[in-house]
Amino acid sequence: MDHFFAAHLTRRRVIGIFRGQSPERTVELCHRAWDSGVELVEVPVQSPAAVPSLRAAVEAAQERGALVGAGTVLRLDQLEEVLAFGASFVVCPGLHEEVVTECLRRGVPILPGVATSTEVAKALSYGLNWLKAFPAEQLTPGWIRAQLGPFPDVRFVATGGISAANASDFLAAGCRAVAIGSAFGSESGIQALERVL
Repeated sequence: MDHFFAAHLTRRRVIGIFRGQSPERTVELCHRAWDSGVELVEVPVQSPAAVPSLRAAVEAAQERGALVGAGTVLRLDQLEEVLAFGASFVVCPGLHEEVVTECLRRGVPILPGVATSTEVAKALSYGLNWLKAFPAEQLTPGWIRAQLGPFPDVRFVATGGISAANASDFLAAGCRAVAIGSAFGSESGIQALERVL
């Protein structure tokens, strides 16, 4: 399943992540991301109140042939729900093994979060090479460089506190992509992001 992320994050090394927005605002931000060439958008479902935003984003994506994933998936019941709504991939804040195992069984692309060498090694044991480095701002680019020493095959996606101001630092450290939300809130933010990618 790693080929899914490789295919969509090679040309444009960004995942748009839109948390805590109304359905209307989420769709607006998704279109801005897609219009700028971003192929993958994540809508976290950290609470039931966020589900309508995911559903709206998925519907908008279907109209233009784009892809939306569900983030902050912690449990199997959440997984069932987001897949029923049409989520194309799943993102977890940690290495939630039940969710990982079920995604692998179903062939659903999953990007699990890692913050330690033990978690990286465990994810690799499942055959997962694309991993979410979270919380990236606290882990720092130095953490990325250090982990790529013993784990050169890992493809990190820096998530958490990433903006146009620090995205280039994480990419330079070896991240294959970054997850960003705030930059898509304005045209100037998108332009600032363009300059560092």
